[in-house]
Amino acid sequence: MDKTEALDRARNGLSWANYGLILDGFARKGIPAEDIKPRENVFTFNAWRALGRVVAKGEHGVRVVTIIETTDKDTGQQKKRPWTTTVFHISQTKPLD
Repeated sequence: MDKTEALDRARNGLSWANYGLILDGFARKGIPAEDIKPRENVFTFNAWRALGRVVAKGEHGVRVVTIIETTDKDTGQQKKRPWTTTVFHISQTKPLD
C-alpha cells in the first residue's frame, strides 16, 4: 500500500471501532482527550508521510486492529481480513525536511 492509499483509508474508513482504544492509548501518553481527533490528527506512519510529516524517532504509537480488503490473484474474489497497525498523534511527528 502506498502512502496516498494509507491516507485515504485513514480519512475515509467506515469503522469507529478503534476510537476508544485510540483515546485511551494517547491519554495514557499524557495527551489531553480534547486534543485527540482520529482522522484529523491521528494517522498511521504512511498516512503522516503523505501529509508531509514523519514520526519522530523513538515515538511509540497506539496499536489498533482494522479490516482490510484484498483480492485473491487466482480467483479475483474479494477477501476481508484483520490487520494490526500503529497510529500516531500529530504531537509525535515533525515536518519532513
